Amino acid sequence: MATDITTSDLERLGAVVLIATRSLADFELVRGRQDLVSIWGLGCHPSLVGVQRSFDEVLFEQALAQTPFVAEVGLDGGSRVPLEKQMETLHTILKVVDRLPRIVSLHSYRATSELIDVLAKHGAQPGRVLHWWLGDAEETQRAIELGCYFSVNFSMIRTSETWKMIPVDRVLLETDHPSGDRFGAAPRQPGRVQPVEAAIAKHHGVTARVVRQHVWVNFARIVAATGTRALLPEPVRKMIDAAG
Repeated sequence: MATDITTSDLERLGAVVLIATRSLADFELVRGRQDLVSIWGLGCHPSLVGVQRSFDEVLFEQALAQTPFVAEVGLDGGSRVPLEKQMETLHTILKVVDRLPRIVSLHSYRATSELIDVLAKHGAQPGRVLHWWLGDAEETQRAIELGCYFSVNFSMIRTSETWKMIPVDRVLLETDHPSGDRFGAAPRQPGRVQPVEAAIAKHHGVTARVVRQHVWVNFARIVAATGTRALLPEPVRKMIDAAG
């Protein structure tokens, strides 16, 4: 999402949106914002050569004090960045968030097994969320055993069956707009997760409202486990309290 989007435009989405930045430089553009229902995440995308090359642990940790959310970190098997370099960066990021717990959204395109191996080396930690997960059944079970959560988007529902393995108490929702919802029905926009809610509800034999309640409880549990409540905007804290 463009970092210059206005607060009012975000509020008109009618949703609480966790927004991923892909680099420390991008995060610097938004770190002083006071959005009421949107949370900007600190990132270091594994597919961006310059971003990986310029990663700095000290600067990352300093920026982390300003957000409850780390996003677009992980591994990418299609990247021009050598996997060894990506792993070095990811291990460093996880070492930082082991000390300063945060909600961490993890990228794993064409590197699902490798990502699980990295997470296993750090042990079960709170707040790990596998975004747009495409791992197989064995990898998914390993992730569940490590305590991971999974953020499910429309493209996952459309192209995979593995999402059906995810326990309802580990499910979160995402659009990953504009990529993860590109084949969804209009209007395609951040926070429009109703088609995903409906698919999950049908699979579990419940209503979409029940799925939404589960997702809020799951999110509240992650916030509590990472101790990040104070870093959320006040309206979102009230929503979390109501869900818990």
